[in-house]
Order: sequence, then structure tokens, then C-alpha cells
Amino acid sequence: MTETTKTHVILLACGSFNPITKGHIQMFERARDYLHKTGRFIVIGGIVSPVHDSYGKQGLVSSRHRLIMCQLAVQNSDWIRVDPWECYQDTWQTTCSVLEHHRDLMKRVTGCILSNVNTPSMTPVIGQPQNETSQPIYQNSNVPTKPTAAKILGKVGESLSRICCARPPVERFTFVDENANLGTVMRYEEIELRILLLCGSDLLESFCIPGLWNEADMEVIVGDFGIVVVPRDAADTDRIMNHSSILRKYKNNIMVVKDDVNHPMSVVSSTKSRLALQHGDGHVVDYLSQPVIDYILQSQLYINTSG
Repeated sequence: MTETTKTHVILLACGSFNPITKGHIQMFERARDYLHKTGRFIVIGGIVSPVHDSYGKQGLVSSRHRLIMCQLAVQNSDWIRVDPWECYQDTWQTTCSVLEHHRDLMKRVTGCILSNVNTPSMTPVIGQPQNETSQPIYQNSNVPTKPTAAKILGKVGESLSRICCARPPVERFTFVDENANLGTVMRYEEIELRILLLCGSDLLESFCIPGLWNEADMEVIVGDFGIVVVPRDAADTDRIMNHSSILRKYKNNIMVVKDDVNHPMSVVSSTKSRLALQHGDGHVVDYLSQPVIDYILQSQLYINTSG
């Protein structure tokens, strides 16, 4: 398959990231490696989307801290970005809403997804960029009608970095303004772009808990978008999927990363990281990157927090 016939993928991970661990970053890396090895996909970006403060999980620290820790965790990555949109809404957003927000935004900015790129976004509008003026991102001038694969990837990658707040100062986040005049958006109909939900097998298993998820949302998440699952603790994903009629229905939209089932990062979790911090366990360096540890200690996070 050529680059233009492969499906181009953005991996989106939603979660508490309380705190973000080495396991979370490795989840992105393992998913990208696996998708590339299938020969059917090109992963062009990853998005970390921390949950809103009103999610209400016990021990959840402020999104201000979680966003900074996430930025520190991905600061050396050239393809994973942190997006604060979910945190900056008025209230908690469903996973389905977050996926739809990013889909709508990518439609407007890149035109890669086959839809009317001039259709207004249905997601809540976020704030104006600070000290920046609205300007067209991609215009047709000096751009060939049939762009090469390299130019397609370059444009999509460039827009992704703008959308996902690449390398902002930790005290200030900038956004693509959804009300801005984006000009004449170039349509790259030669490629297919998909946003896939990236998750661990624990989230997949939660789909099987009656009443926990809205079934209509599940249909959209699995049926319209698709999921990439990185198993944790040697979970039996086939057994999990057999317990849900929706997962069985859309099993072809669920890609399970099949690499090393004993991968050391598959047992790393935020819960273990918090416990290690509370008990002064030196193994915390195995769970968290040093910049994240330094920030946690500087801000005195989790030390006296249970859960």
C-alpha cells in the first residue's frame, strides 16, 4: 500500500492522568508500532486529553496540575501532544463528546475527513488565543491541486501540532479558535484520516458493566470511530469483547495491540504511582518520568492524598 492509500490515524487517549505515567506514554508508542506493522495505517499524531475536574474521582488533583504534568511527560515526544479542551469546558465531557470535538476540529482545519469542511463545529467553543490574530491556516495559493503524499502528511502534521497546543509555556495554553476565519481550507480527499480512541483493556472491560456507559455513546465510539486497545495485566480481550453485544457487533473496529504480553509497562498505573509517592517508595522512578516526579514533589501533590 502507498502512503496515500493507507489510513492515517490520530490516537486520542482520554483519562484522569492522575498522574500521567510512563505506561501512558508507552501505550501510545506500542499502539503506533503495532498499527504501523499491520501495513494498513500511518499514525501521524497522538493526543492526551485529561478529564475535567468535575469528573469527581476521589483524589483527582486540579486539571491545572494534571495538564502541566502531561506537558512535562510528552515534552520530548515529536508526535504526542496534550490538549486542554476537555479540562477547560464548563463541566465534564463524555468520551464520545471529546472524540466528536476533535473530529469536527480536524474537519475544519484539514478537510481530510470526507465531509463539508465549512460546516460549523457542533462542539462548545473554546477561548480566543491570547495575543494572536486569527488567520487562515491553509489556503489554496501556491498549493498543487493534487498534493503529494509528503505534502499531505506535512500539512496534517502541521495542523495537528497547532490544534494540540504543541509546546506551550506551562502557565499558558493556546488554542485554535473554532470561530476564527480559517480561509479556504484545502481538501485532501486522497487520504483517509481517522481518530481512534486509545485505551487500556480496563476501559474496554468497563463497556461490559451494565448502566455505566450510554449505549448510544458506545455505538458512536466503537462503531463510528474505533478503538485501539493496549492490554494490561495480561487481560483476555477476547473474553471481554464476548461479554458485550456492541463490542461483538463492531469487533472489526477494535484493534488489540498484540506485542509482548509481559511488557513491563503493562502493569504500571496511576494508582501504583500515587501509592509509591505516599509511601516514599523508590520504585516511583519506574512509573513516572523525572520531570513529573520533580513537579509532584515541588507542588506537594499526592503525598497526603488517599486513593
